[in-house]
Amino acid sequence: MLYKNFYSELGKLLYAVAKADGHISPREAKEIHRAVAEELVPQETATDEYGTDAAHFAEIEFEIMDETMADPEVAFDSFVMYVEEHKSAFDARLREITLKVARQVAESYRGVNRKEAKVLDKLQAELAKLN
Repeated sequence: MLYKNFYSELGKLLYAVAKADGHISPREAKEIHRAVAEELVPQETATDEYGTDAAHFAEIEFEIMDETMADPEVAFDSFVMYVEEHKSAFDARLREITLKVARQVAESYRGVNRKEAKVLDKLQAELAKLN
């Protein structure tokens, strides 16, 4: 599994969580940047050919999804397909950090609403299939 691809797909997932209720608040966008810097970058050792930490690709993909006003359901489905294609690489640590960061984004603006909870529940169910 290429970690650049994983983080790009994680960016799509975070977009789907943040956009679940129809809009992305500035707090949610800020939380994604914080989560990448404080949760993902310190744990990642992989870099691209330019020395960019692979975790930054989550932010890059999130911004692309936001700028193009992508469909959040399509973004979520893309992440799920990626998980299914690389299920052997999704160990407990990777599943845990994925859920943690997704939940942090959902909680960042007035707590988790119903639509975000639905996305988080679907995510948890998909990741549970990997056990």
